[in-house]
Amino acid sequence: MILGVDLGKARTGLAVCDPGEVLASPAQQLDCNGKGLVGIAELVAEQAKKLGAAEIVVGYPKNMDGTIGAAAVKCKDFTALLGQICGLPVTLRDERLTTVMAHSQLSAADVRGKKRKAVTDAAAAVIILQEYLDYRRMR
Repeated sequence: MILGVDLGKARTGLAVCDPGEVLASPAQQLDCNGKGLVGIAELVAEQAKKLGAAEIVVGYPKNMDGTIGAAAVKCKDFTALLGQICGLPVTLRDERLTTVMAHSQLSAADVRGKKRKAVTDAAAAVIILQEYLDYRRMR
């Protein structure tokens, strides 16, 4: 099983795939307020173990022009920590516009307000993981 991760400022979304690695679905959203990168990596590693993940895919927030900004540097640091803590392969996956796509999909499903805030990062993690699964299948 592959775990998808959308590292957020206040929340981190998680998604999982089916055993055939065809379809991604939301797993949960972790509250990360007040936790540093190590704390968040420990939380994600714990969930990866509970869920039986064999691999982790983390969204890589490049700037729209493809350059690496502060968020992408933070994500690379997080990915390195996560790999050290859990011992699983961790892959970065370009996540440009995944949050925008998640908002669009949630709007289409009429999910608004507090409900949307509660699931946005997990929905973005689903998009990240699904794009990765599709890429692997097409490769």
